[in-house]
Amino acid sequence: MKLITEYTENDTLQCIIEKKADGEKNYVIEGVFAQTDKKNRNGRVYPKPIMEKAIGKYDKEQIQKNRAVGELNHPEGPTVNLDKVSHRITEMKFQGNDVVGKAQILDTPMGKIVKGLLDGGVQLGVSTRGMGSLERQNDTMVVKDDFILSTVDIVQDPSAPNAFVNGIMEGVSWESDGHGHFTQTIEEGETEVKESKECFSEEQQSAGFEHFLSKL
Repeated sequence: MKLITEYTENDTLQCIIEKKADGEKNYVIEGVFAQTDKKNRNGRVYPKPIMEKAIGKYDKEQIQKNRAVGELNHPEGPTVNLDKVSHRITEMKFQGNDVVGKAQILDTPMGKIVKGLLDGGVQLGVSTRGMGSLERQNDTMVVKDDFILSTVDIVQDPSAPNAFVNGIMEGVSWESDGHGHFTQTIEEGETEVKESKECFSEEQQSAGFEHFLSKL
C-alpha cells in the first residue's frame, strides 16, 4: 500500500471564531475536505463508492468516538503523532461529489500555531492522508477499494504535499497488521540503488538515482 496525500484545491475553507463565556475563542474550520470522481492535479481519481466506504469507516471508528485528530503539515508516514496534533475533526459528509468537513482547532502547541496563523489572516488549506493502492487507467491513476483514510491535516503550501507524494512517499510501501498499524518497507528498485553504491562512480550513482525517481 502507498501513502497518499491529497491537497484539496478550493477557496471555500472558512474559519469560524466564536467567543466563549469566559472570553476565550473557539476556532472551527469548515469546507471541502476531499473530492471524488474528478481527476485532480496529481493525476488521480477517487471513485465516489470507494471514498464513501472510507469516509463511513472513518466516521464510525474515529469521528464518532472523538478520536479523529490531524496534524499541522504532513508527517513522513500514515500514523498520527499525538505531539503534533492541531485539530479534531468533528464532521465529514458528502455533498454531491464533495466531502465537506468541520474541524475544531485544539489548544495544543500546534493548535496554538494554527490559531495564531488564522488570527493573522493566513489562508490555510486541508489535505487528506490515507493508505491505498493505485491502478493506472490510461493517463489516470485510480485509487482502489483498499483505500483507508488516516486523517485530514492542515497545510499551507499546496505544492509541498504534491512534491512530497510524487517524489518520496510513493517510492515506499507500507504493510498493515490489520489493527491500524503500518510498517514501512522499501521497494525493490530503491533497494537495488542502495546496494549498488560501491559498484559505480558518483556520477553513475546520481544518474541511477534520478532514473529511479523518474519511475515513481
